[in-house]
Amino acid sequence: MLPAERHARIGEALRTSRVVSTDDLAQELGVSAETIRRDFVVLERQGRLSRVHGGATITLGQVGGEEAPFAERTGTAADAKARIGRAAAALVRPGQTVMIDVGTTAVQVARALSLDFTGTVATCSLLVAAELSERPGVEVLVCGGRLRTGDLALSGPVAQTFFTDLNPDIAFLGSGGIDASAGLTDYHLDEIAVRKIILRNAARSYVLADSGKFGLVARHRVAEVGEFTGLVTEAEPPSAIQDTFTRKGGVIVLS
Repeated sequence: MLPAERHARIGEALRTSRVVSTDDLAQELGVSAETIRRDFVVLERQGRLSRVHGGATITLGQVGGEEAPFAERTGTAADAKARIGRAAAALVRPGQTVMIDVGTTAVQVARALSLDFTGTVATCSLLVAAELSERPGVEVLVCGGRLRTGDLALSGPVAQTFFTDLNPDIAFLGSGGIDASAGLTDYHLDEIAVRKIILRNAARSYVLADSGKFGLVARHRVAEVGEFTGLVTEAEPPSAIQDTFTRKGGVIVLS
């Protein structure tokens, strides 16, 4: 089993139980306990878990260090992301201008758009653009800018100018973490500047976050809870997030 596959399985186990045992994971994945310990070191460096005696835990409010590679994130919480994508796509209406952000869950939104959808999709993701490139009823608008490998995300001044002049009916934003106090956070500063412009201009804006993002805090703040219309997720958020969000008028869309 490749390291990326093991990391994805460890992430899934943490999402389910919040605490995992080194020996149990070694037996389940068919590798040595020492291999699992090395995996824990890598994942802790990325801010995805904390090592404890005999295993690891995921801690609400934990600050994320580095974003996991795209290939690894693609395999993490795949079913949850597909469900979120379908729930988000169900919010779209014919003729709308839709903004779809970067990230593995954003690609699922594009994939889930109804085959008979007619309208405009604007994006800063070449993966999203490619997903919709052969849809006859969809006009695809792609911003320019500096390309980040993996996610194939575009950002920088050119992307900011593009979205400054765009007023989407609905926007779907990716996330590095969602926390009651820190709000929506992510890892890449230039991309966050683009997201802030999109939030200002969009009539409605929804954050895409599987439950593994709850309580995580990435290094850069995008927006406070309450600055976006809704949260699309596959599981009930912890009460602190849910209470803060609903108190500020947000809606939670469960897939």
